[in-house]
Formats: sequence, structure tokens, C-alpha cells
Amino acid sequence: MARHGRRSYISIPAQMIDNALVVPPKKFGPKQTNGQGHCSFVKVAVSFWGSLLALCTCITMLCLFLTWRPTLGPIHRLPCSTPNLPLDHDHHRQSSSASALTFLPPLPAHSLPPSLTAEERHFWAQPDNLGYKPCVEFSSDYRHSSPAIVKGRRRYLMVVVSGGLNQQRNQIVDAVVIARILEASLVIPILQVNAIWEDDSEFSDIFDVEHFKKILKDDVRIVSSLPSTHLMSRPVEEKRTPLHVSPGWIRSRYLRRLNREGVLLLRGLDSRLSKDLPSDLQKLRCKVAFHALRFAAPIQAVGDKLAQRMWKQGPYVALHLRLEKDVWVRTGCLPGLSSKYDEIIRQERKNRPDLLTARSNMSYHERKLAGLCPLNAKEVARLLKALGAPRTARIYWAGGEPLGDQEALEPLKKHFPSFHNKQSLALPGELDSFSRKASLLAAIDYIVSLNGDVFMPSHGGNMGHAMQVPIKVLNCIYLLSVLCRFFLFHIYACLDQRGSF
Repeated sequence: MARHGRRSYISIPAQMIDNALVVPPKKFGPKQTNGQGHCSFVKVAVSFWGSLLALCTCITMLCLFLTWRPTLGPIHRLPCSTPNLPLDHDHHRQSSSASALTFLPPLPAHSLPPSLTAEERHFWAQPDNLGYKPCVEFSSDYRHSSPAIVKGRRRYLMVVVSGGLNQQRNQIVDAVVIARILEASLVIPILQVNAIWEDDSEFSDIFDVEHFKKILKDDVRIVSSLPSTHLMSRPVEEKRTPLHVSPGWIRSRYLRRLNREGVLLLRGLDSRLSKDLPSDLQKLRCKVAFHALRFAAPIQAVGDKLAQRMWKQGPYVALHLRLEKDVWVRTGCLPGLSSKYDEIIRQERKNRPDLLTARSNMSYHERKLAGLCPLNAKEVARLLKALGAPRTARIYWAGGEPLGDQEALEPLKKHFPSFHNKQSLALPGELDSFSRKASLLAAIDYIVSLNGDVFMPSHGGNMGHAMQVPIKVLNCIYLLSVLCRFFLFHIYACLDQRGSF
């Protein structure tokens, strides 16, 4: 589903055009006689003007390449349904229930006031949807085989998912697809206690279980627990599935044992299933991710309230800041606040070398130059200013408590005073039921970020990846990719040398 407004996606190329193609003119030779001299002069003239024309063409194309933006055009909020829908956002929320596949669309886009400068209008501008429609239509073969699959009672798949919210979502999506491949019933996934955030949330705490079952009832049979006939079964357990396995590999590896034992238990599904699947299985992935996995009602209600409070005041930027202590430890980078905090990270990394997930053979400066480090608050502020964000831009920042607390956020608050997060927007007691539940708080951040006009992650982690896909599917937001970190780092280094921000 897309917004009934204009939303934007931009990508910044990793490499720029280094040089233009110039064909050098031939050198003037010795003086020719009669017709031969005239012919040589004509060849030289043609070569010179041809080269000049090629140079001008290359320069013009380069300028167009650097300044091009897609033509802005209207987008319909529900492109697979009747496009003539009213714009008021009361109807906007109600209309989403009319679709069999429900995914709450974001709030409508804001109209920009005429008082904005050209640079500010350029920053908030939104492009069209390039003709894409988020429609999930399965083949006749898929639909024909579905009744027998959902009636099956012999095979059951159990999965244990780990990580943060977005890793959990990815693994749940793949679990449904694997259940379909094996023609097995899926037991509601078990969420492993998060060792970093000590979050013991269950599936039903985060997602709407009944909605999950209802949306997938024609694709995979979903059950809350194993039936009594299988409770005494010895499950086939797999802890280390290889990366990017195919449907054929899954069938050959598990199907015979699953038929014999009746229960298969899988752990650690992150990136285990191939990203290159047959069309129907890819569509099933989309159906699970954007229609079946709906947040539980308490989470959705709070997230909607906070999003409304931000939205009513005008357009806003959603920033996902990765400034937490564990992020700096895991990435092998340093926060750059002071020598005190840098030493804290070095010591923690020395005490817990298992936490370092980045390339261990690279130094901090090598990682920074390669664009592998999260942007700190100072660098994010520079990037927003360079992209034309006005000082009055309202910012919602998502993420956990940063290392250094408010000191870590000061550069952003200094240049963008209208700076909010879920704690500052919530009323007293509104977040009490979510305290010490990192996945639930991340879900609230996700909802508010999806309703923003601009989204930018400070690091290419799971939240950034999770937001990119619904942004493309819903076509609802202007995404500033952190792929430009490598290019911008060199600009930052020059600015630092000059002593200016």
C-alpha cells in the first residue's frame, strides 16, 4: 500500500564519474600540397570540433546526473484498489479495513507551506511510485495446492527466533515460507530471551496472533501449540542451517525425517533461507511481512498516538540513531565523544571479544574510512544540513539510550532544537507497560518512523533494512540512505581540518 500523497526514495551512487571521454585531435603534420593539405586540414577541424562536442556532452550529462530528481506525481494510498479515495486521514485509517490483506498505511503526506525556500522544498519533496503496485497475486498452481497443505495434520514445524525486533520479523517470515515448502503446520514461533537487552517478550506480546493466523489461513496452517498426538514426539532438531539454502535443499534435508518423527525444530534462521526463491514463495514472504505480521493492539495504539502527535505539527524527519554502547562494541568503532568514552568501549571489547562482529583485522580508522561505522550525532547533523534540512525541521529519533546520554545527542539538538523521542512525546505512565521490553519499544519506534516524511538510519543495521522495504512497498517516505557514509566521511575530514562545522 502506498500513501495517498507523494513520498520519496533517493539513492546516492557509491562512485561518481571520474572523467569524461575526450578524443584528442590529430596533430598537425607537415605542410601538405594542394588537395592533400586541404583534406588534412578538414580532418583536423572535424576531429577538433568532434572532441569539443563530446566534451560538452559529457559535462552536460554529468550535470544532469548530479542534479536529476524524478518527476513528482500523485500516488494513491491503495494502488490495488479504487484510487478515488478522500484525503482526510479519518477515512484514511478506516479504509484500510476494507482490504482482505490489511496493513495499516501511514498517515497522509503533508502539504508544504509556500514560505519555504527552494532548498527546503527540495529537502521535503516526494517522488512518484514509478508504477509499482504492492499486489500479492499467487499463481493457479499455488492456489490449487493450498487446500491440501492447510489440511495437513502429520507434520509440524517449530522455530526458535533470536535477536532484536527486526531480526525476529525476518526469521518469522522465513519460518512461514519453510513451513509451506515442507507442507507442514507452523507452531507459533518461540522468541528466545535477548541476552543483550534481557527482553523475555513472547510472540503474542509483540504481534497480533489471531490476525497472523487469519491472514495466512489459505497458505499455511498456524497452530498455537503442538497437538497431544505429537507431544511425545522426538523432534528433529537443526541448529546450524547453512546460509541461503534453496527449497530443494530444505526438502532433501528435512522431509524424510519430518515424515518419520512428525516434528522439526529449527533454530537460528537468520539469513538461512535463500533470497532468490520462486515467485510464489517470494510473494508469500511479502504477505507475511506486510500483512500477517501486525503489531499487537496495545503497541499499535501507542505507536499511532505518538505518530499523530508528531504528524499534527507538520512534516518531520525520523532518525534511527545507533549510539548505544553495544553497537560501538560490536562494530569495532568508537563514539568520538571523548577519550573517556572511547576507553570504555576499548575495555569492553577487550573483556568481551566475542561481541565484536565486524572485521577483526581492521582498525577503527580503516572501518571509518570504509563507511562501516555508525554516524554519530555530529555527523548526522552535518549530513542533514548538507541535504538542506532547515533548522526548524522537527526530528523524531528512534533507538536505545545512547552511550554518553544527552552529551551524545547535543550536536543534533544544537542545530535542530525541535528534537523528540518516544519518551518526550508520551504522556505520564503511557510507556510504563513497555519498560524493559526492548522489542516492544522498537515496535513503537517503527510505527512512528514509518509515519514520518523523511527517514534516515545512522547505520545500515536491521532497522534501516526493515524500513527500506515497507518504504518501497508503501512508497510512502523520503529515504536518505547511509550508503553515502563513505563519500561524506572525506568531506567531514576536510571540514574538521578547517575547524568549521
